[in-house]
Formats: sequence, C-alpha cells, structure tokens
Amino acid sequence: MDTFPDLGSLTDQELKDLIQQLTEEEIDISYKRRILHGKIDILRAELVNRLRKKHEGGEDVITGADVQRLTDILAGRASGETDLS
Repeated sequence: MDTFPDLGSLTDQELKDLIQQLTEEEIDISYKRRILHGKIDILRAELVNRLRKKHEGGEDVITGADVQRLTDILAGRASGETDLS
C-alpha cells in the first residue's frame, strides 16, 4: 500500500488529482468485489442444488467422515487435506 502524501505539500490541483485517482480506484475495486460476490453466489447455488439432489436420491449429504474432518479442522488437528466430498 502506498504511503499517504504530506497533504500540506500538495497543490490544490494535486489534491484534486489524487481524489480523482483514488475515486477511480475505489470504483474499480467495488466493481471487482461485486463480480466476485456474484460468482460466489452462483457457486453456492450450484452446491445447494447438488446437495439437494443427493438428499432427494437418498444419499447421505454429510457423512460421519465429513463430521470427523470438520471436527479435526475446528480442533486444529487438520492434516492439510481439504477434500470433504
């Protein structure tokens, strides 16, 4: 992250330019954040649909192994494996 400039040493035009630059940067970051949230929503919806289909098909949605893995993660005993499927 850039250091904040000495405001007293900036001219009025430099202050305006800096405001404009940071405003444009904020708009860009906000747009990217909204895109990421949209992608996350789509992925979560797909996961919910898959879990619903498993449940409707009589399959276990969460197995004992899944519960044990989550317990290990929460207890800080995770071995580095991340596959819960």
